[in-house]
Amino acid sequence: MNPAFWRTKKVLITGHTGFKGSWLTLWLQSMGSHVVGYSRSIPTEPSFFQSARLGQEVEGVTGDIRDFEGVRAVVAEQCPDVIFHMAAQPLVRRSFHDPLETYTTNVMGTVHVLEAVRRVGNVRTVVNVTTDKCYENREWEWGYREYEPKGGHDPYSNSKACSELVTDAYRRSFFTGAGEGSQAAVASARAGNVIGGGDWAQDRLVPDFIRAALEGRTLLVRSPDAIRPWQHVLNPLSGYLLLAESLWNSSENATGWNFGPDDADARPVRWIADRLVTLWGDGLRWELDGLPQPHEAHYLKLDSSRARSRLSWVSRWDLDEGLSRTVDWFRAYRDGGDIREVALRQISDHQALEGRSAAATERGPQMNNGA
Repeated sequence: MNPAFWRTKKVLITGHTGFKGSWLTLWLQSMGSHVVGYSRSIPTEPSFFQSARLGQEVEGVTGDIRDFEGVRAVVAEQCPDVIFHMAAQPLVRRSFHDPLETYTTNVMGTVHVLEAVRRVGNVRTVVNVTTDKCYENREWEWGYREYEPKGGHDPYSNSKACSELVTDAYRRSFFTGAGEGSQAAVASARAGNVIGGGDWAQDRLVPDFIRAALEGRTLLVRSPDAIRPWQHVLNPLSGYLLLAESLWNSSENATGWNFGPDDADARPVRWIADRLVTLWGDGLRWELDGLPQPHEAHYLKLDSSRARSRLSWVSRWDLDEGLSRTVDWFRAYRDGGDIREVALRQISDHQALEGRSAAATERGPQMNNGA
């Protein structure tokens, strides 16, 4: 990733007040980008967005992704160079309670963004952020590759599969020279179970753990044997940024991309819970939630070979480092620390690690003549 590339770019982020959107907003701002956010509201209380004082820095536009005229207007008025579409209804369990909101947000929201880009015609690059759950999950032991069939049992997963199909249809119809309209380079990005400081969503393991820790109660775990591709939020965000850079001058990479962790970081829920208990301390415990639960996939893993080979992307922080950084953030929050500075330091540490890795790659293998 090239920070100088982002220094002059105007970037529109839909869903900039959410967990991943807030981290991406702060990262882009730290590199000098002019960030415009489009969001209906701040989705949680507390939130990363408020804790990091992003409302004082970002140019925010209040609007609903389900309102096409609102989306079209912000694209036309702001004339962004790059769009990261992250606005979504992101929770599996909530999708069972409100499938209508889930489909209208996740499917028609994607249509609205791409249709606005098609009509306005001033956007160079679009990255639609979906999820690993967009794949038709067959409980395979190996990772899903980008061309695997899309599907999904629950409304959330299925709606994200639909978002992928919408993106592919718009790309083929309008953004490849086959049809009239904008020639933006359009890609989609899929990540696994993302963790990090500032995630306060309901019905996610790490936020549920933090709430239990802060309230001094036992954590209830729903599916301790379910295996997920866990990763710190900065890992996939670095992939999204790399992907957008690669699309700037060429549509060659305008397709779907996986940004998942290494195979060793696809761990059972119980392993994560045990590790969090150890890192947090203070006598925290977890136990099985014995209540009936809606369907969720048992095993899910991504194959990110394409991103590694074509974008030179790798997960810079392994799972243990990611969990440690996550606990550090929440401890700082608990203790009244400067959350913005904590987050910026973590971004800087992650970016520096990427820079050292790139320099080592450029130097090539080193000979050791001392032995």
